Amino acid sequence: MDRRFLTVLAMSIVLALVVSAVFYQVSARAAHGNPKQVEFRDLVTASQPLPVGATIRREELKLTKIPVNLFPHGGFSKVEEVIDRPVVSNILLDEPVLEGRLAARGSGSGLAPIIPPGMRAVSVRVNDVVGVAGFVLPGMRVDVLVTGRPPNYSGTITATVLQNIVVLSAGQTLQPESRGQAINAPVVTLLVTPEQAETLTLAGNEGRIQLVLRNGGDQLTEKTTGRETAELFGFRKNKADEPEKTATHPRSRAASTQPAVAAQPPPAPVAEEVVVFRGNQRSVEVVGASKSPEGAK
Repeated sequence: MDRRFLTVLAMSIVLALVVSAVFYQVSARAAHGNPKQVEFRDLVTASQPLPVGATIRREELKLTKIPVNLFPHGGFSKVEEVIDRPVVSNILLDEPVLEGRLAARGSGSGLAPIIPPGMRAVSVRVNDVVGVAGFVLPGMRVDVLVTGRPPNYSGTITATVLQNIVVLSAGQTLQPESRGQAINAPVVTLLVTPEQAETLTLAGNEGRIQLVLRNGGDQLTEKTTGRETAELFGFRKNKADEPEKTATHPRSRAASTQPAVAAQPPPAPVAEEVVVFRGNQRSVEVVGASKSPEGAK
């Protein structure tokens, strides 16, 4: 083998080793000369899944250290700040416990903490038909229809009284079934405003309620006129039988209650008189009336 080739090869290997050693020493000095201090902070996390409506206990929590710059907004560093607070949104295993997923301490347990301020929870008795075969599940949205006969009306009407109402629970279940299976429950609880609560209660007492399942992403409110029995058989609505929908103005009602003024009788016709002379006799004839002769003047 050529000696010059071996010499060049040996020098190249030595040079490569020298360059690698120098690069390693420079890198090691940079790493040890400016060490970066990472500050950690305790974070309260769940040691087991926490369902909606549960009240958190000490054994369901644990502390995990994470870098300060990764600490989530609304997180807790002390377990005492979380104990005995109700859960309003599911918390998974090892997930941080955040302020937005908890209700205030003392707000109750079960369904009560889930109800937002200003809203109400109203329960409706259902069966397989009214409850859409058990597929009216917590978190879904429904419309409420009522069928009945209005006062002073001859027909039966079905009308939509509430739309886009959130289902809070099906029976005692506050969470949807994970596999999407139906939940057979005799009662469904809806989240409504105080006015809607009055409407729903009146509809349940005066008529028959039907829940209509809708797409959760559909937020539109449809304007419907209702349907009556005659229309199912091709008959038109009888306007004369429709219930009164507009209130009468108070002044109009007062005017209608005043006694009617009796019409004055027409004046009696004026009788016409004709004077008749017969010789020296004078008489007056009344035209259109009984005659009343007068003596001669």
